Amino acid sequence: MVLALSGALLGGCASLPAGQVYDPAEKVNRVSYSFNSVVDRLILSPLSKGYVAVTPKQGRILVSNFFDNSRYIGTVLNDFLQAKGKQGVADLGRFLINSTLGVAGLFDPATPMGLEKHQEDFGQTLAVWGAPAGAYMVLPILGPDTVRNTPDLAVSTLTDGLFYAGFFVASSVMIPLSILSTVDLRSRASDAIRFVNESALDPYVFTREAWMQHRNYLIYDGHPPEPVYPDFEDDLPDDEGTIRKSDR
Repeated sequence: MVLALSGALLGGCASLPAGQVYDPAEKVNRVSYSFNSVVDRLILSPLSKGYVAVTPKQGRILVSNFFDNSRYIGTVLNDFLQAKGKQGVADLGRFLINSTLGVAGLFDPATPMGLEKHQEDFGQTLAVWGAPAGAYMVLPILGPDTVRNTPDLAVSTLTDGLFYAGFFVASSVMIPLSILSTVDLRSRASDAIRFVNESALDPYVFTREAWMQHRNYLIYDGHPPEPVYPDFEDDLPDDEGTIRKSDR
């Protein structure tokens, strides 16, 4: 939930015509949204505030770098699945450099070397190959999603380095790491969540529209097609008082 909201509000949004989101289970989704909001308010938000209070900014950057790098092989895989060969090679290079010279991803020497960071996932891959988005949904704990994106829940898990580390590292280490990963994401989303809670007349609708717009932005690599709005000019009366429907 927090990562999706953070990306939607801070990563740039594309225009999407109002009413274009297919949300047939809105009543159920609103219940999930309310549940997620309670979990955030009672658990995630206090943990995030404590984490920020005791961890210097530079330390939080190192933590974010580490977790981003552990998940980055998923971007590499989806680069190639989307036939973005050149970007895939560059992203593989970025992952290898940050995993070695960057000390397991704690540092990011790849960016100063000109290897730009990308964000690709299996939901985007399916969209690129023509799969329809399907219904919008709000998953408990996980937050906004669509039917098309749900397979990425498995793919992103299987392409996360920490998933495999769990087979070799004691649970006494992996459980705190997993909690830290969630708290790190929540701390990065703090400003976005605060903005929604304080500014949106209907936080559910605002989050839904922002998330869907951001997904559109990612699918089209920052260059989504212009939204198509109804042309109301043809329904205006002409000088003789008749309705023009030249395109009907």
